Amino acid sequence: MTSAAYCLQCGTQLEARRQEDRDRPTCPSCGFIHYLDPKVAVAVVLGDDQGVLLGRRCIDPGSGLWSFPAGYVNRGEVLEEAAVREVYEELGVAVRLTGLVGVYSERDQPVVLVVYAGEVQGGEPRPDGREVSEVRRFPLDGLPLDLAFPHDRRVLADWKRAVRAGSLIRIHDPV
Repeated sequence: MTSAAYCLQCGTQLEARRQEDRDRPTCPSCGFIHYLDPKVAVAVVLGDDQGVLLGRRCIDPGSGLWSFPAGYVNRGEVLEEAAVREVYEELGVAVRLTGLVGVYSERDQPVVLVVYAGEVQGGEPRPDGREVSEVRRFPLDGLPLDLAFPHDRRVLADWKRAVRAGSLIRIHDPV
C-alpha cells in the first residue's frame, strides 16, 4: 500500500485496516482514513415541486449541517450504482435515478462531484446514524440556511432549472 505514513489529522503512524470493504491506511488513534486516489463523489437530489429530502450530517465535513445523500465512488464502481448505494446507506430508501443534474469541481479541491436527480421507489426515509442523524423534507421556499457545502445551493438551483425546463441529462442504466 503506497500512501502517507502518518495521519494528516494527528500525526500517528497509519496502519492498513479493513475499511469499507478495502484495506486502507487508517489512523489507529483518531480513525482518519487516508484515501489514496483523487476522489469522485456522487450526490442525489430527491425532490419534486413539494420539496427536497435532505439529511443532517453527523460527520465532518459539515457535521450538523444539511445536505443531499452523497459519498465517494469506490474504485471500479459505476457512478450510478454508487449514487443509488449512497442514498440507501444514508437514508434507507431505494431510488431510481431520473437524470444527471451536473458535474461540479472547484479549483484546489480534490473532489469531483457528480449530481443526479432521483425519486424514492421504496422504503421510508430514516437516518443511518453513522453519517446522517436526521432526515427531513424541506419545501423549496423553506430550505435551511445551514447547508453543508458551498456548492449545495448551486446544485439546487441547477436542479430546479433543469426539472422545470425538462432538461435533465438522460442517463443510461449501468451495464
